[in-house]
Amino acid sequence: MSASSTMLRFNNANRQFYSELKKRVDAYFKENNISKYGNLNMYLKTVFMLSLYIIPYFLITFSAFESKLMWWLFSGVMGMAMAGIGLCVMHDANHGSYSKNKNLNNFLGLTLNFLGGHATNWKIQHNVIHHTFTNVHEVDEDIAPPGFMRFDPHSKLKTIHRFQFIYAWFFYGMMSLMWSTTKDFKQIIRYHKKGHLTAANTDLKKEITVIVLSKLFYFGYMLLPYFLVKDLTILQWLLGFVTVHYVAGFILACIFQPAHVASETEYPLPVDGVNLENDWAVHQIKTTMNFGTRDRVFSWLVGGLNYQVEHHLFPTICHVHYHKIAKIVKQTAEEFNLPYNNKSTFLGALWSHEKMLYKFGRA
Repeated sequence: MSASSTMLRFNNANRQFYSELKKRVDAYFKENNISKYGNLNMYLKTVFMLSLYIIPYFLITFSAFESKLMWWLFSGVMGMAMAGIGLCVMHDANHGSYSKNKNLNNFLGLTLNFLGGHATNWKIQHNVIHHTFTNVHEVDEDIAPPGFMRFDPHSKLKTIHRFQFIYAWFFYGMMSLMWSTTKDFKQIIRYHKKGHLTAANTDLKKEITVIVLSKLFYFGYMLLPYFLVKDLTILQWLLGFVTVHYVAGFILACIFQPAHVASETEYPLPVDGVNLENDWAVHQIKTTMNFGTRDRVFSWLVGGLNYQVEHHLFPTICHVHYHKIAKIVKQTAEEFNLPYNNKSTFLGALWSHEKMLYKFGRA
């Protein structure tokens, strides 16, 4: 059974859980006189992640080191920083949670374009679709990978899926490489046909123009080292370029996939093709999982996105506050007899994801 997001409806007959939870979370910020947006921690993290990307780029471009091994290692650092900017800066900005200043959010949201992607596509796929209909078959694009992978129990099973628990990890590294080349063009046309661009108060011509200009800028500065570094061959440049994206894509996949494609999460279908069983908030808490929340350094590096339960329930609250409101969310969920999915370690979450890759390859 499949459904279109335009016809799906949540069961809003009983929204007591979210009403109570929101009241408690709002009270936390009010009583402690804390803004829900970013703070000094967030600003320092932004400088750190952007510097981690820009400094290695300039070291390569202006031949600070003659070692080809150093060029390749710097490419890997840029890949880690690329993931870090996406997780720690762009993500909050495009959710509108980085700052109460909308212009600053929009500006920092364009760091995605700076890294080869397109902010409008991301907002539609992530904010509008994924954050609303999480883990819903043929609606949530985050569980709709290419046909050689299967991320939910309702998709068609193919023979090749038996081996996805092995090869999926290799293809995860290709994710951002696809964004930087062909995916944005295909995606924006699809969103235009589905009316998402109209809903976002934009149009296809404008978005195609932004995509083209962004790609020209991105590939322009990424190609600059090839022309400026005397001993850099095209194959060496290509190795560095692919390394940047492969490292970034692999890190991003390892953070986002276990949050929803795990043995603890659910994959609800509409009861009659239209109506989902739960209200939005209960739907989110049943389809999402936290992991590694006791490791503060890990949480800092991944933009608090190991607190996926809190993020899905409160996407407009900056991630620097998730570790504080997590106690409120967990306690309230327990009071309402709802699950609070949490793996104590990051490795445990990856293993849970691996088990689901294996399971979905067979049934």
